[in-house]
Amino acid sequence: MSVSACAEIVRRGDPDRFLAAMATSPSVRKALFPVYAFNVEISRATWLMREPMIARIRLQWWRDALEEIASDDLLRSHEVTVPLVDVLDTDSVCLLDELIGAQLRIVDGSGFESEDHLSEYLNQTAGNLTLAAARAIGVAESDSENAIREIAWASGLANLFLAVPKLTFDRHGLFPDLSPAAIQRMAARGIARISHAHAPRRAKPALVATWRAHRILQMAHRFPERVMAGNLGGSEFMRRASLLWHVFVKGRFPPGFRSD
Repeated sequence: MSVSACAEIVRRGDPDRFLAAMATSPSVRKALFPVYAFNVEISRATWLMREPMIARIRLQWWRDALEEIASDDLLRSHEVTVPLVDVLDTDSVCLLDELIGAQLRIVDGSGFESEDHLSEYLNQTAGNLTLAAARAIGVAESDSENAIREIAWASGLANLFLAVPKLTFDRHGLFPDLSPAAIQRMAARGIARISHAHAPRRAKPALVATWRAHRILQMAHRFPERVMAGNLGGSEFMRRASLLWHVFVKGRFPPGFRSD
């Protein structure tokens, strides 16, 4: 079992995070790819499996795998579980277990009953995932957590906006309100969270994957009708070009990194 297998899972299942990880150093990639591959597996079970019972079984399989990692029990052999052992601590296991719990509620048919419920979901999924990624690269300071969560929350919202056309087709009643006013209100919350967050520069590798969030949320706020139309994301060329610009020219992700 190797990190390269995790990288391939991420390349196929989460192109943005793959590009983001490849923009970091080889040593950082070794820590990020297992965490991101885990998220791909959980997302597949949540959003792609048509039969809820099969999805629940698969998510429980991953919960059991996390328990084995935490307790040092004999670990099931899987191309993601084995590399995960080297990058997860006890707190990270708890974060990812809570992430699975949030996705199980989606599988069970619980939509976002309110914007507060949606906010909690974003915190438990995008927020927990990004914190686990930060811990994997050695950022475990409690004073960094709030800023990382704020940026991750906004990125999670941006990713949901990108997926709205498909999600509303497959999961009727998932969102509480997708009126233009509601989209603008949520986008404004995301923009404010990014703009006011000040994450330390050492957390940057775990936050590279959020590089598109600010721009997507700005577009959603300005043109809320594009969320339902599915044309917020731009072309593949522009995605790659914007990442290169941020990494090699601006050198910061997203607005609001401290200089330490």
